[in-house]
Amino acid sequence: MRTMDKHEMSCPQPIERPASYDKRVALVLQGGGALGSYQAGVYEALSESAYVPDWIAGISIGSINAAIIAGNAPDNRVARLREFWEEITAPSAWWPASSGGPGHEAYGRAGALSAILFGQPGFFAPREPLAWLTGAGPSSYYDSSALRATLERLVDFDRINARETRLSVGAVNVRTGNFCYFDNAEIKLRPEHVMASSALPPAFAAIEIDGEFYWDGGLVSNTPLEYVLEYYPRRSRLAFQVDVFPSRGPLPRTLEQASEREKDIRYSSRTRKGTDSFRAMHDIRHNLETLLGKLPDHLKNEPEVELLREMACVTTMDIAHLIYRSDENQGSYKDYEFTRQTMRERWAQGLSDMQLTLAASPWLEPRPAHVGARTFDVTREVHELRGKLGDGYEHARA
Repeated sequence: MRTMDKHEMSCPQPIERPASYDKRVALVLQGGGALGSYQAGVYEALSESAYVPDWIAGISIGSINAAIIAGNAPDNRVARLREFWEEITAPSAWWPASSGGPGHEAYGRAGALSAILFGQPGFFAPREPLAWLTGAGPSSYYDSSALRATLERLVDFDRINARETRLSVGAVNVRTGNFCYFDNAEIKLRPEHVMASSALPPAFAAIEIDGEFYWDGGLVSNTPLEYVLEYYPRRSRLAFQVDVFPSRGPLPRTLEQASEREKDIRYSSRTRKGTDSFRAMHDIRHNLETLLGKLPDHLKNEPEVELLREMACVTTMDIAHLIYRSDENQGSYKDYEFTRQTMRERWAQGLSDMQLTLAASPWLEPRPAHVGARTFDVTREVHELRGKLGDGYEHARA
């Protein structure tokens, strides 16, 4: 992949999409609670490009962002995302907004504690104390009914079910333990499908849908990438996979850092494994297609060849990673730190990372004939440069 120079890092200019690059575009959004504002920033940049997705898939907070995007006209999507994130991070009389600077880290920690004790407006609230004194008590710590009202206000489900944009959200059946996707290409989606995808226990109760109960899809898989790329019949795609837990990180030196690093590895490892497995398998499929075309006629109808033909595939896939990476430790509570300033910082980083990725557009480089699936991570280079230069990074950019 071509290396960006310092000027490109500071002044990213989008590369024009040639007509010859005709892949469909998918946006894949991982779960991660408060970290999801990074995804909103990614979409803001993407919405201004030539790569507006026709399919959006999400899990947990990713499903909420995905529903807001798919459930609004293109010109209104970023505004609706902004409205959602501003609402759920709204300061109150007893919890004012931070102005940054010294003490911001402590403010963020206190903000996470606030989410635990008081919930977040338009999203979730703690159960009433009396609920714990009757019978066996509730099955979750929080009531998420406020989320339903928010979704009904910000998302046009008639638009979603008109299938102008494909929407898929992942959840887990509590009774069977089976993972499933609610997909507007197959069923009519309602607010409870999105709520089920984001009902992470024991914080949130399972959501009933047509007599079955569902939890957050992140219990099984935190990314819907494989569902999008494996959906049959396959189509050649460029998938923007937006992850909020980085796989790489420094050796922890404190217990708090160890807790954060453990969470990053736990959620990113399954994503990385799934991506690597798909890429290896799709390379095999792609090369099988080429090989079958070279067989002599007397072998083409052999039973073994018929089996291989079912596995072969002519499609090619490009996967562009957008991964939220912070230059500082944010604590194991980072996915439930809903302070407004931190939300805006994450949003801005998502916007910047997507702009850099579009400026590089590595998927436009020639693809080797034997490669069926490629992966790209443009911002990893930028993050590593920041780590090496430290405080000198901004000077180097100039």
